[in-house]
Amino acid sequence: MLLRILYHDHCFDGAASAAYFSRFIKGAVHPDAEFRYTGMAHQASQDFDPALFDGDENAIVDFKYSSSPRLTWWFDHHQSAFLSAADAEHYRNDGSGRKLYDPSYKSCTSFICKIAAERYGFHAPDLDELVHWSVIIDGAQYPDARTAVELGEAAMKLTLVIEAAKGSDIVQKIIRWMQRRPLEEIIGEPEVCALYNPLYDRHLESIDVIRGRASQDDGVVFFDLAGQEMEGYNKFIPYYLFPTSTYTVSVSPSSFRTKISVGSNPWTPVEPKHNLATICERYGGGGHARVGAISLSPGELERARKIAAEIVAELKT
Repeated sequence: MLLRILYHDHCFDGAASAAYFSRFIKGAVHPDAEFRYTGMAHQASQDFDPALFDGDENAIVDFKYSSSPRLTWWFDHHQSAFLSAADAEHYRNDGSGRKLYDPSYKSCTSFICKIAAERYGFHAPDLDELVHWSVIIDGAQYPDARTAVELGEAAMKLTLVIEAAKGSDIVQKIIRWMQRRPLEEIIGEPEVCALYNPLYDRHLESIDVIRGRASQDDGVVFFDLAGQEMEGYNKFIPYYLFPTSTYTVSVSPSSFRTKISVGSNPWTPVEPKHNLATICERYGGGGHARVGAISLSPGELERARKIAAEIVAELKT
């Protein structure tokens, strides 16, 4: 039996969700299941090609809902989980019991773990480490910005590889390794080490780039990474550099989108008042209350800058 799993690509929680869901299905539902994975990225015009759902059963984890009749499993924890009101209504009318949503969870992995235990009696204590780190990483539960940026733990090093590696092949290898192996062992894989070392050098360089580009005004840090050839960056760097800030807004062009990132400082001395997912939804994006993003088409840099300026002005209020 082939089970296709669509997961949030280049995201530690997305990979961990796919890994935990695979173990759960194999252990409690379909012992003979064969898994194939497809990484999903948020884009300007988000759509689900029907050809994506080519399995005997099809699942989406840690990513937006699809009303495709071929979707059999869905787990998500983002406030902005639905592409349309029609999708939200479709979800509410689903009676399968296999499409589950709860934005109160810090990570989708921990949500899957809870449901698998409560409804199916499935437990995988060897994956407790994976669940633990999914909550810390996706829920920004680090003790301080320095810990989040200096990448001292295996899970944090693995996050750098997952987020910054080109393509999805290595992420899907990591998903398969995560199902049975400790994170320290995975980061020690020669193939992963070969990627990690240059990515870590780039991570250090990105700190200097953001230091040079960023400015803080009324508790809001803003920077524009156009021309820097940075596909992504550690989202805690702004709070490492500006510890008294409350919010961050950035513009970062990449090969497949122009992204506006909006975040709030997990260690801010001033409690954030704005729901960032709600703000991003107005521009076609979404996320969580404390972190969100908007994806525009490649080349829409000036529009991205305009949107970013509007959000900065709103956050200053």
